[in-house]
Amino acid sequence: MEQIDQLDTERLAGVRGVFSDIDDTISTRGKITVEAFEALWLLKERGLKVVIVTGRPAGWCDHIARFWPVDAVVGENGGFYFYYDGSKLQRRFLYNDDERRIFRERLAGLREKILDEVPGAGIASDQPYREYDLAVDFCEDVEPLTQEQITRIKELFEQAGAHARISSIHVNGWYGDFDKLSTSRLWAGEQLGIELDEQREKFIFCGDSPNDEPMFEFFPLSFGMANVRPFLPLMRNGPAYVTNGECGTGFREVVDLVLTGVLQNGD
Repeated sequence: MEQIDQLDTERLAGVRGVFSDIDDTISTRGKITVEAFEALWLLKERGLKVVIVTGRPAGWCDHIARFWPVDAVVGENGGFYFYYDGSKLQRRFLYNDDERRIFRERLAGLREKILDEVPGAGIASDQPYREYDLAVDFCEDVEPLTQEQITRIKELFEQAGAHARISSIHVNGWYGDFDKLSTSRLWAGEQLGIELDEQREKFIFCGDSPNDEPMFEFFPLSFGMANVRPFLPLMRNGPAYVTNGECGTGFREVVDLVLTGVLQNGD
């Protein structure tokens, strides 16, 4: 893992798209700053693909796909991708309505167990808008929990046979075979007609927490915001590069570097 200053911008000449997390990557303390949102528009205006890859719920992703300058949104850690085709929102779920309902019913039994065993944990305020997962809040709208408590929430999900990932604000648990990377691959294949494995040098990823680990491992040009550092002990695979700035400031730092590389070294 290197500081972003060590990156040779010539490696960015062929970049054609950006995948990015939202919370504490584009957002800063719960808000999207002017510099970060402008960065999305700059990418879009340059003709790069922009895909949000987040643990946030379907309800949020509906809005983001419609109103943000993005090509798609991979939501709930990979349970679906949404995109706006210019006239209507298109939804691509990995599992059908009945399967998602069964997943939610299985998770319902874990809800009280987690809240009982981990005092201070809460259910995320965006839970009503979710299709797949149970999001347990450990710092967004509750007093911050300890690392031991956060890890215990993840363990309780896994003991029940669910997948679980820690973000910068929630622990998300779900049933079904997917993650951020698998559905990003699916989007690239279905919407761009490419094998992402063969094009990984042409896309970058920006993130900040353990649920971004599959993306950090996959993309040679992966960037962690500076605030990723406290999470590194929980990860086997961190980002290739770390920004100097945190959150949205770090995201803008990456975007400015990418656009410099594309303009200076591209066609």
